[in-house]
Amino acid sequence: MPVRRTVPDVAVLVGLQASGKSTFCDRHLTGRYLLVSKDFFPRSARNKQRRQLRLVEEALGAGRSVAVDNTNPSAREWEPLVALAHAHGATVTAYWFPPDPAGSLRRNALREGRDRVPEAGVLATLRRLRAPAADDGFDTVWQVGFDGRGGFAVRRLPETAG
Repeated sequence: MPVRRTVPDVAVLVGLQASGKSTFCDRHLTGRYLLVSKDFFPRSARNKQRRQLRLVEEALGAGRSVAVDNTNPSAREWEPLVALAHAHGATVTAYWFPPDPAGSLRRNALREGRDRVPEAGVLATLRRLRAPAADDGFDTVWQVGFDGRGGFAVRRLPETAG
């Protein structure tokens, strides 16, 4: 009987700080994906992007799916992830959290310690933030938002349906 090969996936979460990315990842991707986030690196760590890419490459090399939980606001951040995934024969899925600056600032203000981002940092991310699309190399793009009941509403964006 032939062995069925499962293709790994790289999930790239895209959105403002305090937009629900980590909570979504914890609830929906944990267990199926290895979580990689620059938030896990020491603040003083150098070359966080290179270190992150190395961890993603190691996971893909072992045949594991990876979730990259950072703001990933633009192609500058996600292009290396897309290229690395495709080089390993993996699919790439974007989870897009459309901006709600007031909501993100409100949730961020409730954070403590290292988890709280200066308001200027959230606003700087907002200026760079753009929606991912299939044209960026993503195999699938999902839009994620709060469902008003403590969970998430997820829908596949039309330009990637098919």
